[in-house]
Amino acid sequence: MYLMKKIPKYTLPLDFYDFLILQVVKAAQGKVPVFLDGGVRRGTDVFKALALGASGVFIGRPVVFALAVDGEAGVRKVLQMLHDELELTMALSGCRSLKEITRNHVVADWDHPRVLPRL
Repeated sequence: MYLMKKIPKYTLPLDFYDFLILQVVKAAQGKVPVFLDGGVRRGTDVFKALALGASGVFIGRPVVFALAVDGEAGVRKVLQMLHDELELTMALSGCRSLKEITRNHVVADWDHPRVLPRL
């Protein structure tokens, strides 16, 4: 299936497009992979998509812009930046591998209230 389209320590906020991803993943029922295409600018965007059940993401505009500015080196740099941001987000969320990223790592307005520990 094909979809268009500051980190608090424990959760990332969701918006309406994330709600749509969640609904498509639910409708797919694991029968087909769901990929997010569009709007991916940061490693946190990748993390949220994976947490919502997407199989992966497509990166377009950042790669095209990097290619225009600095050729292959620019593309390598932007992909490394996305990778580093995803790793940092995973570390701050307590995830050591992609398989450990779950829906519990993101929170939405429509979720039941959760009590966070006092810091």
